[in-house]
Amino acid sequence: MLNLQRIEIFVAVVDAGSFTGAAQTLGLTKAVVSVNIKQLEAELAVALLTRSTRRVSATEAGERFYHQGRRLLQDAARVLEEVRGNHAGLRGLLRVTTTPEYGARVVVPALAALRAAHPLLRIQHVASSQSDNLISGRFDLAIRLGQLADSTHHARLIDHFAIVPVASPAYLRAHPVRQLADLAEAQWIAHSRLTAPLSWHVTTPAGHTVAFEAQSPAAIVADSAASLLAFAQAGAGVALLPDWLVREALADGTLVALLPDHGFPRQGIYAVYPHTRHVPEKVRTAIDLLCARLGHAA
Repeated sequence: MLNLQRIEIFVAVVDAGSFTGAAQTLGLTKAVVSVNIKQLEAELAVALLTRSTRRVSATEAGERFYHQGRRLLQDAARVLEEVRGNHAGLRGLLRVTTTPEYGARVVVPALAALRAAHPLLRIQHVASSQSDNLISGRFDLAIRLGQLADSTHHARLIDHFAIVPVASPAYLRAHPVRQLADLAEAQWIAHSRLTAPLSWHVTTPAGHTVAFEAQSPAAIVADSAASLLAFAQAGAGVALLPDWLVREALADGTLVALLPDHGFPRQGIYAVYPHTRHVPEKVRTAIDLLCARLGHAA
């Protein structure tokens, strides 16, 4: 009979592309991973992996076994989850990835509440400004902000948020912004991961939608909203930031909202999870909790 743990190790190796990466993901040593792969290949009497100096990849037979093995692991997890869930609530490991800023402010408190309600559930939160791959990272759930790119994953809209152009009082004394043309000529601080960070559609006070584009390239670029916020507070220029991130800075006067009678496109908050036949109860519960806490049940 096949050992499910060995199948899990094999799937992790294919996802990570290396024995080392799989060992790190699973919390095992590289030697344990290697031994289990050898035993699995011996049991099946077929080579599942090809090894090179830089990467491990699945053979043709290994590719077929990988997809079958993933389905088998998902079905086994579902059976265990349903049996255990009837008696002791959620259990197992829930791996969630978010941006550092939104994660700390919104997602982490929700996960703490989820853990309090389900003491047998273990939670691992990974804060990253990058859009980590759900499969290779073995994430159950990702919270993505903004506009979603096309994906093979499931996505559920949780809520929306506004984005606001802001600058420090010191910057505005030297570079006042009284109209949209002034904003276009500002020194911009832009997010490096956006494809067009200085080009937006703006709604005017009269309700018209106009194309807005900064006249010069960004003076500063950064890969996190927290860095953009810090640059703006230091007087480096204008940044377009989420309202939930700048709320405190606006309240204490370290930043000023520019052209508040104009509107930039509202952005989405999405729960993204792997496309599988069965969505684990822990994932559904986490998403429902986030929707309830944010007051949106899309």
